[in-house]
Amino acid sequence: MTSDQHRHDQASRQEASRQDGPDAPCDAAPVVLLVEDDGLLLMEAADTLAEAGFTVLEAPHADQALKVLESRPDVEVLMTDVDMPLGSMNGFALARLVSRRWPRIPVLVVSGMGSPGPHDMPPGARFIPKPYAPSALVRTLHDTVRRAA
Repeated sequence: MTSDQHRHDQASRQEASRQDGPDAPCDAAPVVLLVEDDGLLLMEAADTLAEAGFTVLEAPHADQALKVLESRPDVEVLMTDVDMPLGSMNGFALARLVSRRWPRIPVLVVSGMGSPGPHDMPPGARFIPKPYAPSALVRTLHDTVRRAA
């Protein structure tokens, strides 16, 4: 599947999840901003989250994530990778910045490079090591959104 086909498929699923008819769910799909520089991991995580009922916004690095946050006040949770060579900061710096600028947005940090140090994460942020089970990711994000509500 090409990236254009993936985006179209994902957009179709997201549109289907935003039904406005009488059978539409009472709660809107939580909006997650997914920040991941690895295209395959981004696609896999986006698919997993969309299938679990999230509306997924994607960013390949922290700078793009900040642009999304500035333009989309509906973001309810941030999920970021740590090691992102592109952009001006890594995922830990992004997590701390988001925690300061948008304190209502909870943060989930994921990394395959080891556990965070004592000052890497902002207060209240959660961490999941890679590789993670899709069910653990979905469960953690749902729990993170519920705790922030």
